[in-house]
Amino acid sequence: MKKKKSFVGALTLSATICCMTACGLDIPKEKLTSFETISVKKSDVELPMKFSAKLKGQADVIITPQVSGQLMRIAVSEGQQVTKGAVLFVIDSRNAQLELEAAQANLQAAEAQENSAKLEYESNKNLYEKKIVSSYMLANSENQYKQARASVAQARASVNRAKVNLGFCTITAPVSGIIGEIPVRTGDQVSPGSQLTMLSGNINMDAEFSVTEAIVEDLVQSGISNADKQKYIANLPPVTFVMKNGTEYPHKGRITSLTGVVNASTGSLTCKASFPNPEGHLYSGIQGTVVMTYSEKDVIVIPQNAVVRLQDKSLVYKVKADSTATAIDVTTEDVGNGKEFIVTSGLNVGDKIVTVGANNVTEGQQVLF
Repeated sequence: MKKKKSFVGALTLSATICCMTACGLDIPKEKLTSFETISVKKSDVELPMKFSAKLKGQADVIITPQVSGQLMRIAVSEGQQVTKGAVLFVIDSRNAQLELEAAQANLQAAEAQENSAKLEYESNKNLYEKKIVSSYMLANSENQYKQARASVAQARASVNRAKVNLGFCTITAPVSGIIGEIPVRTGDQVSPGSQLTMLSGNINMDAEFSVTEAIVEDLVQSGISNADKQKYIANLPPVTFVMKNGTEYPHKGRITSLTGVVNASTGSLTCKASFPNPEGHLYSGIQGTVVMTYSEKDVIVIPQNAVVRLQDKSLVYKVKADSTATAIDVTTEDVGNGKEFIVTSGLNVGDKIVTVGANNVTEGQQVLF
């Protein structure tokens, strides 16, 4: 009886399969997962170096008065773009004007005294030649004339000084740039120690940052000449400035200076990169990142999706001759483009590795390629 039931069951299963086939239904089939592979090779790659930086105008100037007095007028506002020579502040000039007038009067008196002394000297000179006056009188009149001439020179210097002080009452922009914070108000009493504002000369901006000694070890070696240092800086690649929000400044900059003294506490050197600022979009005090690229020649570069992270290890699945995969320990460096790694150990040129699907590979698995 059991054999009969088995025979009937087999017939029923066969009939069911024939029916499913006849009705056009697909019978599930086993599918093998496919993977993409590449052959390892060497190439050249550009690597970015990133440094935190702070911008500063190349011609930032602290504006302070040269004379004391009451601030009569503030001719600019904070954040205003000004050109060289534009009037910024006006200090009460009445005292300076009076000092100038007094100095001019003293000059006139000194010049009159000089003329009298000159006449006296020339008269005594003629009389001495005629043996009418003594040499003492001639020498005395000559000395008085010289003294009068010195008084005129001194009075003239006082006039010039008074003119300069009067000019100091009108403060103008020494460079073109942006007006910073103005901590004073009209009517305030100011003096040479008062800071009126900061004028940021923003036609060109410097990004200041620090680089490690190891990066420029060939530059800081002993005995390097200043000419070689300048040549080294001139051959450095252009740099990019990236704002804190990730926006890349459209104009490239150049490294302009590198201090020759290593900071003992940080082991770094101060570096400056100059950026043109024709639209005035950069301001002093802005913080961001300076990105400088350098080339790595003849290195193994692989896609990031070929690397599987397992705890503290980086694994790459290498395809063996029998088309099975085996895990290989590798050490990598990030290229910085979000797509590739440099492999410093673990792989050789010509090795075939799994890229797409590497996360799904198991040791010894058959890989289709």
